[in-house]
Amino acid sequence: MSPLAIKQLNGLALAYLGDSSWELMVRTHLIEEGLTKPQHLHQAAIRYVSAAAQAELIVWLQNEQLLSEDEIWAFKRGRNSSPHSSAKNASMATYRLATGFEALMGYLYLADEQGRFVTIASMCIERVEQTDDKKTGQ
Repeated sequence: MSPLAIKQLNGLALAYLGDSSWELMVRTHLIEEGLTKPQHLHQAAIRYVSAAAQAELIVWLQNEQLLSEDEIWAFKRGRNSSPHSSAKNASMATYRLATGFEALMGYLYLADEQGRFVTIASMCIERVEQTDDKKTGQ
């Protein structure tokens, strides 16, 4: 898809694709880690794909200044969009940040920035695991 066509997409369309591309990365990671039972996979995936987790990740990416100008644009495009629903277990502010995170992932996927998509997704997966290790004292 051309850069111009991507820039014309609304934030929710980017988030729609970003949600699935991020979840596919997480699911692949969990399978590679040896999880195979559906209930274990689902429970483990929540640590990565919940609105709260995604909001924390986008805040971290921004605080560490790991995003380019175009990537920040994609995040803001999603964050500032008007959602047609809300998260069951998250505040509207958290939900908007998570939507921005998903829009960023969708942007990277569509922009044919597979290397960058994988790099950002891998950093985020590692961050979730580091955060979990700190919480459990490992």
